[in-house]
Amino acid sequence: AVDVMESGGGSVQAGGSLRLSCVASGSTGPNFCLGWWRQPPGGQREWVAASTFGGGDTHYADPVKGRFIISQENTKKMVYLHMDNVQPEDTAMYYCAADRECTVIGGHWLIAGSAAWGQGTQVTVSS
Repeated sequence: AVDVMESGGGSVQAGGSLRLSCVASGSTGPNFCLGWWRQPPGGQREWVAASTFGGGDTHYADPVKGRFIISQENTKKMVYLHMDNVQPEDTAMYYCAADRECTVIGGHWLIAGSAAWGQGTQVTVSS
């Protein structure tokens, strides 16, 4: 089984920066995928960014390209989401997820039903 845990959420003003952290534990596999999704108030969950361990590939959803960076720390099975120039529309509960691999097709992470999810960390951006 795989567990993931997020940390680092909080409140920030528009234009500011925030860093989220996620650590995975358990039987993740050699090229597993660790990344971020978010769910805004009253909205649907959408993917944000993903990173492949072993290969180092990174993937981003269009709304965050150029503002968010996902980085990984291989030895600790950790990823960080560096969020710059955040905007009120970035307000959401951010979830970390671990999947056997990053299946990104058509700019969308097709996450498996067996993926592991964290409890979420809230990010609130004020204007």
